[in-house]
Amino acid sequence: MNADSQGIAAQPRRVTVWNEFIHEREDPKVAAVYPDGIHQALAELLRRGLPDTQVATATLDQPEHGLSADVLDETDVLLWWGHLGHHLVDNAVVARVQQRVQQGMGLIVLHSAHLSKIFTRLMGTTCNLRWREADDREVLWPVAPQHPILEGVELPIIIERHEMYGEFFDIPAPDELVLISNFSGGEVFRSGCCFQRGKGRIFYFSPGHETYPIYYQPQIARVIVNAVCWAFAPSINTVDTQTSPESATGWFI
Repeated sequence: MNADSQGIAAQPRRVTVWNEFIHEREDPKVAAVYPDGIHQALAELLRRGLPDTQVATATLDQPEHGLSADVLDETDVLLWWGHLGHHLVDNAVVARVQQRVQQGMGLIVLHSAHLSKIFTRLMGTTCNLRWREADDREVLWPVAPQHPILEGVELPIIIERHEMYGEFFDIPAPDELVLISNFSGGEVFRSGCCFQRGKGRIFYFSPGHETYPIYYQPQIARVIVNAVCWAFAPSINTVDTQTSPESATGWFI
């Protein structure tokens, strides 16, 4: 039975973009790149790439970090960007997000959110990695080129200037490894990883250091849009996920 026959397809896909929103208000270099916040940049690329999707934003300083039970109940896919404020996220909110993921909400974990409470809790490991903040050239190579997260993406993805993330990355073996990266210094990194926890799909995607305009890059935007479509699939109980990104528009190609 497909989503249309269940009457679910008539409901728009509902996405919430969460960002701690600290760097942009404290660091002029970051504010110059993302003047309205990383969350707004991500929300805009989703609105442009998936015009039939309802996109909302939430930030750390809001009551319950903007992630009340009502908000999460109305969220099909949650994007999470964090860095300086991991320790400030209330454990009750983390538990609430974890429960929703296990119930079927998709979760897209971006860049330094690898150390977020929600990701480390879902992974059950430290999620530590090696890093170097410098102007490295990163090349993201497809390990699973037919995966729906890479549909319509020009490969490899080249980021001319970025922070280096390198192995060892202390995560469980991904259910699906989609992308690996290599850097100017010779390091490699598992930069696109898929997991499932309960009924929920999780995608970790490493690009997105706050001082670089990574989220304005078309291939990066396409990956994120596709990842939202892929992570949404379990919430509509669909079996065929290979065609899930078809509704994405081609503005970023």
